[in-house]
Parts: sequence; structure tokens; C-alpha cells
Amino acid sequence: MTNEPFTLDAYGITTQTLIRNAVPAKLYAEALRYEPDAAVSDQGALIVKSYAKTGRSPKDKRIVEDAASKPDIWWGDINIPLDDHTFLINRTRAIDYLNLQERVYVVDGFAGWDPRHRVKVRVITTRPYHALFMHNMLMRPSPAELADFGDPDYVIFNAGRFPANRQTSHMTSSTSVDLSFERHEFVILGTEYAGEMKKGVFTIMNYIMPKRGILSMHSSANLGSEGDVALFFGLSGTGKTTLSADPKRKLIGDDEHCWTDEGVFNIEGGCYAKCINLSKEKEPDIFRAIRFGTVLENVVYDEDTHVVDYDDTSLTENTRASYPINYISNTQIPCVGGHPQNILFLTCDAFGVLPPVSKLSPSQAMYHFISGYTAKVAGTEMGVTEPQATFSACFGAAFMVWHPSKYAELLAERIRKHGSTVWLLNTGWSGGGYGTGERMSLKHTRAIVDAIFESSLKDTNTTRDPLFGFEMPAVCPGVPSEILQPRTVWADSAAYNESARKLAGMFRENFRKFEEGSSRETIDAGPAV
Repeated sequence: MTNEPFTLDAYGITTQTLIRNAVPAKLYAEALRYEPDAAVSDQGALIVKSYAKTGRSPKDKRIVEDAASKPDIWWGDINIPLDDHTFLINRTRAIDYLNLQERVYVVDGFAGWDPRHRVKVRVITTRPYHALFMHNMLMRPSPAELADFGDPDYVIFNAGRFPANRQTSHMTSSTSVDLSFERHEFVILGTEYAGEMKKGVFTIMNYIMPKRGILSMHSSANLGSEGDVALFFGLSGTGKTTLSADPKRKLIGDDEHCWTDEGVFNIEGGCYAKCINLSKEKEPDIFRAIRFGTVLENVVYDEDTHVVDYDDTSLTENTRASYPINYISNTQIPCVGGHPQNILFLTCDAFGVLPPVSKLSPSQAMYHFISGYTAKVAGTEMGVTEPQATFSACFGAAFMVWHPSKYAELLAERIRKHGSTVWLLNTGWSGGGYGTGERMSLKHTRAIVDAIFESSLKDTNTTRDPLFGFEMPAVCPGVPSEILQPRTVWADSAAYNESARKLAGMFRENFRKFEEGSSRETIDAGPAV
């Protein structure tokens, strides 16, 4: 333990007032005094705005191309290269801005609940809102751990109120989000959206964990009464949050996890939940979690009563709440568990082709994990007039650093070693595509998930899909048998065949970019087109 006064001199930051690891009450007071639009909701949450940027800026994210890490990184539209000189220009710009401030907030915390694998993160920012957000999203050190924190493994310089210089090389806008694995630093300019910090930490974990032989995952996880762990992978709108929030099971985490030789652990100390159309009836756990200590981002509220209107999207549809994970009552603390017995890949198939549930082999699991399929439906975006296949590698391509096959191989290795069963669940359409068929009943999907956890589906008779190759259970308690075989509930079998071939072709076309770096066994696990 050291008694030396805390400074940021090592980074060239000499701001006189440093507020380190302040408690929520202190950060509330700071926000209400120094942030012009801060307010407190009628339920006690801190209401704030991120102003112009209300979501992440993936096209402005850069990774320094250094000789040491260059061979590891899957370069392209997601991991866009940046030279070290430009990184230093942006770093200097951020530090110069921090030095102009009267007050700077510092949050020292851990990424990861397992102390054997956690990463020390230091956040330096100018907004109390950002400090409270990261107080929630990182693991909060005890007073003794904070006193002995020492040098962090990674530092986030959040100067998001100050724009990047658009004339600087590689800049495409006034926003720049830059990561250097060699310098262990992350610089934010030109965006005040707090999610950049959260996903920056996740990106860091997605790089360093696989180097240690640990699988990092964009997934939720929960725990049964017998200690059985389940992982849920899925893109937005597939039901990942809804299905993992099970009153009969404890939540380990809702978004980011790692799988080690000992089991799984949550990366985060909190949750970052969407608030659009939130209600006590629809999402009671999230609704109850919005109280003192919670950050409410970009919501609209009544100026007189401070009651939040969660249906109002006039600022953004991406309204969010950040709160400590223990605000969810049915949470496993500490947020760790054993090796997963079941892994669920969730997809919302708007073509109505995929069955409600199917069992995947390890090679098929790798194929579908790398594919990360779901579908958009007509009306969700401008120009979308019919279902459109959407693929996001590893169910989180925006945050993957290595080639997707790296994560898939780690997943397959653990599946084989620990005997995990992988299931593909379609929470989308049945009996026809969007506009013709019907959306899968949540009641039936929950019955399928229950059957998986009760092992009723593990040894049941299955039928092999001739095109996609996976095994479809013939019966499932609480689910009509006819819907388990999608072909049989289509009125027009020829139309089903056409849609199935069309979707299978989309899978194959999407996977072409992953073939280099993937094994022949994985490639052959795709649809037999």
C-alpha cells in the first residue's frame, strides 16, 4: 500500500482537481452542478445526454498497425489500421484538452470477475456522467485494492467533448476512436457516447484473452439451480436478453463473457440495457434496476414530475440505462460459473426456413458461430422491402479483433473438451416468411429452452435437414410437433424449397470471406448448396 498522493503526471496531465473513484452520490452532485442538462428521474436515476452522437461510431474506430500485433489482427472494414504517429497526434490533442479542464474524473476498475484473469483499466474523463457510467460497467475495487491498484494495464483517455482535427491523416470525421495495443491506450475524441468506453474495453479483452488461450464472447449467461451454465449468443432482436432473464435461473451477465479452463466469468460489473418502450410489465427486472446509481442516457422526461417517457424516441431510439449488475435481483454474485452444458445460438429467421430448434455438431457450431446469422424484416430500415439476411461474425463482428476462426476454434475446443451441446434456435417466422407466416410464439420458445435445460431434447429422436445438415428434434414438451419440422407447416412446399435454397446460398456467399483461415471441416459444415 502506498501513501503517495495520486497524480496523472505519468501521462502529462496536470489538472489541479482530480476526482478519483468517487461514489455515486458525489458524481450526482458533480453532474448536477457541472453538466447543464443533467437531472434526476422520479425513480432516482441520473438523466444525461450524449448530445450529437447517440450511438457508437464504428467507421471512426482505428487500431494502430504495429509490427508486434499486426499479424494477429483481422484487418478490414472493422479493424481499420492507423499509424502510430497519427495515434500520438490524437493522444496529444486529448491530453491538451484534459489539461485545459478545471476538473478531471478518474475511474480505476477491473474488467473481469475472475481475479486470475482480470485486467486493470483506468478511465480519465471530463464528465461526471462518464465516470458514473464506468463505475457501473467495470468491476469496482475494494478500498484495499484501490490503494494497491498501481499502474493500469490499459488507459482510456476520454476527451470526447473535443473534436478530432479532420485534417489529420486517416480522419474521416471529427470523431476518432483509436486503440493502441502496444501502448495499452485508448483515445476518444469527438463523441460523448459512453458506449464507446464499454465496447473499447470489450475490444481490448477480445484481443488479449485469446492470446492467453481464453475465449472472449459477445453473449449472455445464466446459471441453473444445479450449477448448470448456459450461454446465449444472438444479435439484436433475437431474444438474447429476454431468454437469458429466466426467473428459474440466476443471471451471470447480459452481454460480455470469457470462457477459461476453470469456467466462465462476466467481463463487466454492470448492465447497459436498451430502454426503448421499456415498461414494468414487459421488462420488470430492468425497470426495477433504474434507481439511484443508474445512468439514464438520452431519455425524455417530464420537466415537472421527472417521470421518464420510455416511448419517446425524439432524441434517439438508442436510449440506454447503465446500472450495477447487482441491481438485478436474481444475479449470481460473484458473476462466475462452471463450464457451459448448453450453448444457444439465437436467430430471428424472417424467411421462415429454419426450425424452432436444432442440434449442431462441433463443426456446424463453428460454421454458424462464424456466420452469426439473423434477418431484418421489411419496414425496419429505409429501403428494406423484403427479408434481408444479416451476418455478424461471432455474433459481434464489430468488436472482434482476431480472424473469426480464432474465436470459433477456441469455442470448438471447449465444446469438445467439456461436452457442451450447441443448439440453434429460430425466434423468427414459421409457416412462411415475414408477411406470410407467423412469428414464433415466445411461449413455445421458452418451452424449448426449458426442455434444453431439463435435458429432454438431448437424446430425443431427430431428423436431419437435407440442406442445412443439422438435427431437428421430433418432439419437444409444450411445443406442437408439426412446427418442429418447418417444411411441414408451409402451405406451399415448393415455395419452402425455394426460400430454403435462397437462404442457404446467402450463407455460402457470406462464408466465402472466411474460408481463408477456416478448416475444410468447418467450411463443409455449411449448407449443401
